[in-house]
Amino acid sequence: MTVTLRAATVDDLMAVGALHQRSRVAAYAAFLPAQALADPTPEAMGAYWTERWTWERDEHRMTVVERDGRLVGFSYLGPDDEGDPATGLLNAIHLEPAERGRGTGRALMVDALDAMRARGWSRAVLWVLRDNAHARGFYERGGWTFTGTERDEHIGPAVVPQLRYARRL
Repeated sequence: MTVTLRAATVDDLMAVGALHQRSRVAAYAAFLPAQALADPTPEAMGAYWTERWTWERDEHRMTVVERDGRLVGFSYLGPDDEGDPATGLLNAIHLEPAERGRGTGRALMVDALDAMRARGWSRAVLWVLRDNAHARGFYERGGWTFTGTERDEHIGPAVVPQLRYARRL
């Protein structure tokens, strides 16, 4: 089986949105109510990524990973959301649920960290849902540590605490 990482194109964004929705449902179902995960639809998530890409593609980088020609994951990174010019923000790593534990997420993380270094950033940060123990463990194994900063995000009607993680590059 062949796994390939490549830069995303506009033609990938609807598939990225559908994958993002499947990933969210699988990853968050254990701690979020079904109502919170019912929306957005895969199509709406694709429209979200298409719109976001329109405005952010010059400063951000999306990488997709394909297994045997089928999109199975993506990462998205850009400048720090708090304005630190030495810091990059890993906005997302999402996988098809069946890809968990196959090294695909790790390949995306390594690629994202390399891309951040290439942009001259010396520090990377991300936000992770507090109750997403699987993701927190994944990032902690990758050298990320909790900074002590928390915030709340809305996912549908649910208020979800997030934790900020960081690591040196």
